[in-house]
Amino acid sequence: MGGGGSSYTNWSSKKLSGALRRDSEISSDEFEIELAGLLSDLLASCNARDVQLVQERLDDAKEALQDELEESIDQLFGGSVAKHTYVDGLSDVDCLLVISAEKFKNYSPRKMLSQMKGVLEDRLSREVNVSHGDMALKLEYPDGMTIEMLPTFRVAGRLKIPVSGRNRWSEIDTEAFSKELTQRNRECGGKLIPVIKLAKAAVANFPEGYRPTGYHIESLAVMAFAKYKGMKTTQAMLPHFIERAKELILTAAVDKTGQSTHIDEYLGSDQSKARVGISHLLGRLAKRMRNASAAQSKEQWQALFFPID
Repeated sequence: MGGGGSSYTNWSSKKLSGALRRDSEISSDEFEIELAGLLSDLLASCNARDVQLVQERLDDAKEALQDELEESIDQLFGGSVAKHTYVDGLSDVDCLLVISAEKFKNYSPRKMLSQMKGVLEDRLSREVNVSHGDMALKLEYPDGMTIEMLPTFRVAGRLKIPVSGRNRWSEIDTEAFSKELTQRNRECGGKLIPVIKLAKAAVANFPEGYRPTGYHIESLAVMAFAKYKGMKTTQAMLPHFIERAKELILTAAVDKTGQSTHIDEYLGSDQSKARVGISHLLGRLAKRMRNASAAQSKEQWQALFFPID
């Protein structure tokens, strides 16, 4: 061995093997630290949102809709914001709008959304673009901020929300689901919420029609990490989640918390075309994560969230 150098010349095969393994372990440890930093930076970008401005704009919208509402819920529940799983541009909803059950009890979700869209267009600034999908109202502002609000009825102490693609209402229990998610996050050392945020960011790159809803991702995470025994780090848990979600999504998930009869009924029956398609995409994503880690490539990992054209 040359003076002070790291040459392995004249080492025994056993000694050489041990040295190379130690060097590999050091390199692997360094990559894990770099990957943890990358995921932390990605989370910081996910969390970059002016919460005070969101609240001010929500208040304006609720005031415009006050004649239609019994109440609104953005502090008690508030979709992904209250559950801390919000990802800018990917949030499920920012506010639940509890509408008068007596006044609008015969309205379908589509008719209700159309009615509320008209009210908001009349009463908000013309600079705000108002639209709606199957489930929620969307407000888009000149500065790029998007706010989503979900109409809901309260019936016998429970809430009903629109079902994606079905134009009908489905019962949920927001408090029960939030408690379940909070408990699972605690069991995972507080790392489950960051994993959910990163998973939402990654699946946002799936083709339209093959992106699991935010609520579904949260439900899958609760199931995927039941009795989890692995390392409680974001970089270990994210690939585990994608691998488990690939299998779990193939079967309709009966939500024991009461969030809905099937939180994923928008995908249809077991082994439906949509379920198989999403499972295939999750499998590809899991493989890309494994390859990125095997290559110890931060660039490959980053491309999972911000694909390079």
